[in-house]
Amino acid sequence: MSASSLRLLSDLKAINQDPPEGVSAAPIEDDDLYVWNATIVGPADTAWEGGIYSLTLTFSEEYPTKAPKIRFTTEMFHPNIYKDGSICLDIIQDKWSPIYTVGSVLTSIQSLLTDPNSSSPANPDAAQMIVANPKMYKRRVRKCAEKSLETAMM
Repeated sequence: MSASSLRLLSDLKAINQDPPEGVSAAPIEDDDLYVWNATIVGPADTAWEGGIYSLTLTFSEEYPTKAPKIRFTTEMFHPNIYKDGSICLDIIQDKWSPIYTVGSVLTSIQSLLTDPNSSSPANPDAAQMIVANPKMYKRRVRKCAEKSLETAMM
């Protein structure tokens, strides 16, 4: 078994035995460890609260040396999330380290929802709105949260 497969099995065991609050993840198919579905629950007391946001994680044979590709499959409106669902987050780009696990990365993404970085936006419209009109931004995020629930119920 390859080093990447062993590490993915370790990450899976860890997230199943001691799941971080508000996140879950598992391989889509039993015979493919390299493509996972994940969910992040919107943090309490935020505009994201109540939403269930879906992501896809795609790992290479070079994991954990190389970061997984991660994207939201749920529609998102956030300064650090591109329109295609890709995420602009330093730990999955230029600051990746093998010390990060699936659980820690998902927890970081969950915290990014409530603490966006508007100075390097992936979505300039969201970045501008959060600064210029925070109420409108929150309304837009609430719509994403409601839509995510509808999608999760299907």
